[in-house]
Amino acid sequence: MREKKIKEKRALFGRRLGNGLQLVLVGALTGAFVGVIVTCYTLLAAMSEEFSRGYYGFFRDNPAFIPLLFLALALGSVVVGGIVRFLPYIRGSGIPQTEGSMRGLMRFSWYRSLTGMFVSSLLCIFLGMSAGSEGPSVFIGGSAGAGVAETLRTSAFIRRYQVTGGACAGLAVAFNAPLTGIVFAFEEGQKRFTPEVFVCSFTSVTVAVLIRNLLLAALGRPVGAFFSTFSFSQADMLAPVFYAYVLFASLIVSLVGIGFFFALFALKKLFSKIKFWKGIGKFLIPFLLAGAVGLIAAADMGGGHVFIASLGSGSEGVGSVFSAPLWASLIIIVLLKLLVTAFNMGAGVPCGAFIPMLAIGAGLGALMGLLLQKMGMPSGYADALIVICMAVFFTTVVRAPLTGVIMTVELTWNFAFLLPAVLGVAVGYLIGDVFRVKPVYERLLDEMLFEGGNEKVERFAARFCVEETSPVIGRKLSDILFPSDVRITRIERGEERFIPDGNSRLQAGDILTAEGELFAGSDAPDQLTEMLGEPLKE
Repeated sequence: MREKKIKEKRALFGRRLGNGLQLVLVGALTGAFVGVIVTCYTLLAAMSEEFSRGYYGFFRDNPAFIPLLFLALALGSVVVGGIVRFLPYIRGSGIPQTEGSMRGLMRFSWYRSLTGMFVSSLLCIFLGMSAGSEGPSVFIGGSAGAGVAETLRTSAFIRRYQVTGGACAGLAVAFNAPLTGIVFAFEEGQKRFTPEVFVCSFTSVTVAVLIRNLLLAALGRPVGAFFSTFSFSQADMLAPVFYAYVLFASLIVSLVGIGFFFALFALKKLFSKIKFWKGIGKFLIPFLLAGAVGLIAAADMGGGHVFIASLGSGSEGVGSVFSAPLWASLIIIVLLKLLVTAFNMGAGVPCGAFIPMLAIGAGLGALMGLLLQKMGMPSGYADALIVICMAVFFTTVVRAPLTGVIMTVELTWNFAFLLPAVLGVAVGYLIGDVFRVKPVYERLLDEMLFEGGNEKVERFAARFCVEETSPVIGRKLSDILFPSDVRITRIERGEERFIPDGNSRLQAGDILTAEGELFAGSDAPDQLTEMLGEPLKE
């Protein structure tokens, strides 16, 4: 009996070691692929944004040629709309559908989607839209992870880990923020922590960021903090009065975030009614709007990296709009950024909204800093307030507080404002709860799944016997990445039958009852078969 238990433990250790090594290897391969592709993508995006600023400046100086700009924007909207028509999964920032793929709710052709998002989002940036590269980087990374899985012919079970690792590696490369990428996998991607997700995500992110930094160093480009113009050494971040400033600013920024959230989905509902030219015509509106905004306020072009950096005390400052004073220019820039970002997301333009939301939060933080300085706040707190408000706006809309806090620390390579940031993010999260705001990417994913008749009509129920070779043996249910919307409702172990909880460990020979409601076309049954074994015939 004792020898049998020793053999079982050795077999269990061997299985776990084998699974762990497999995840490390596929995670490293995924990270290498993502590191190269996303680094190339972000470099091209930065070049496209810089070029667009140049030719928009030409049109401002030569208004007689402005009609040519709008003609180019109209043609660009047709091209991008046509791509989205044939590749509907690339619409929007790409993060909602990537999360759907992480959870096994969506599957799409990885190379078509990767290429489509790569080309269309770069075209949007080149045309001067308020478009970031971070959301598409997540999508491209997730698609690359799916591509590695398909090339290696890994199981659907492992494939989800690779998609998750690729997506968080894409975000980490775009921001040079590895911890943010890893936390994003748990908090926003899978909505829970499992050892396997950590191993694959950590490996993918580490390899991808290493490759990113090596490539940039080889090209002579900086690899340091994303935003280096902010200074946090001029004020005491732990002073009680600063917490009062943060509390007040966070409340105002959170309320603006709530307004942005509801405006976004109101616009999305309106855009869904535009059927002109099979839906391609609706892209004309955000493209022409982006052209007008780009001519008015250059700070609103691109994702917002330049605008955010210009708010730091170590920069030359924000350029004036219509020769207006700083506070008026900031109001114009923030309002226009809110408008074009909501229109882009509402219409489903394939461009990032991640950094534009951070830019909105930073602009609001700068406005609150000016207001509070009039009320007696020392100017040394201004930079910290801007960065904190970035995290507050992001948390209010996206509902990912850990990602928001860690991201601001990594983007500035400074944690002096960490405790005030936690307070601000807590305010944003609570305000979101008060107004019952659902995470924006979660709601966008739900709406995407329900479009085109893809409704939850399929009731799923099956019994599986855990095979001797199953990778789940010895693991707690809470540590197993089961398909989304599938629950284990009963375990039969010999003569014993019980309702499991998260701490229940699975053994070989266990008979599990799995139930759930699945979207049409879900591969959840196949995933369960690969994880547990063939379903039992009734």
